[in-house]
Amino acid sequence: MAGLMSLRLLFIGDIVGRSGRAALLRHLPVLRERYALDFVVVNGENAAGGFGITEVICDEFLAAGADCVTLGNHAWDQKEALVFIERQPRLIRPGNFPRGTPGRGAGLFETRNGARVLVMNLMGRIFMDPLDDPFAVADRELEACPLGMACDAAIIDMHCETTSEKYAMGHFADGRASLVVGTHTHVPTADAQILPAGTAFQCDAGMTGDYDSVIGMVKDEPLHRFTRRISSGRFQPAEGEASLCAVAVETGDDGLARKISPVRIGGRLQSILPDFWDQR
Repeated sequence: MAGLMSLRLLFIGDIVGRSGRAALLRHLPVLRERYALDFVVVNGENAAGGFGITEVICDEFLAAGADCVTLGNHAWDQKEALVFIERQPRLIRPGNFPRGTPGRGAGLFETRNGARVLVMNLMGRIFMDPLDDPFAVADRELEACPLGMACDAAIIDMHCETTSEKYAMGHFADGRASLVVGTHTHVPTADAQILPAGTAFQCDAGMTGDYDSVIGMVKDEPLHRFTRRISSGRFQPAEGEASLCAVAVETGDDGLARKISPVRIGGRLQSILPDFWDQR
């Protein structure tokens, strides 16, 4: 049986390029200490120049206070990830990649106070690669590690294009996960809520990156492609001051959510911190 304890969870949305990395490294250690966070997940699939992640960057995130790093459709853009993911259990790739893909799609981690947290990364199939069924994978992992019995909290990073697929996963896992949060579209949504059976949900956590951009990229090339339908070069991450975007959740003794709030710090977006984040 899992222990009975409430937890403070923080999920930080897609880190984009150097600017996003700088914001994470600047803010996360402060947040972790000031608010006595129990567990922090960071989506790092755009961390290396906007495309993928390297071992050095992953190690920096973990050293700054992340407990786990999730990925997405850019998981293998940095080819070294295919190798180092095998020796880094805290780096989680989408669990519905085909059988035999390097790495793991879920992990059970222990917090500093002895709680156990299940983290799962899934990728949607609408307007994305036709991977295995993410709902079947989620069901299998949640059945194997039930909330309140084998784990004290369960977090699902649903990395996909459409709001409908993210909402469907939220309701599918309602009552069985502490948090279902969307990533990939790089815009924080205004729908943070607790679903009827107790699962916290936000359709997209937003990116941690420069919002004076086109979803994190320097504006010129995306504009050129939209207006002329011709590529004139590579996408490059915008390097202005980043906003850190995240979702904060406080669970009850049963592992289900009691409180949820978006988090935004710095950059161009209006800042917001949860009112339940008093110092412990």
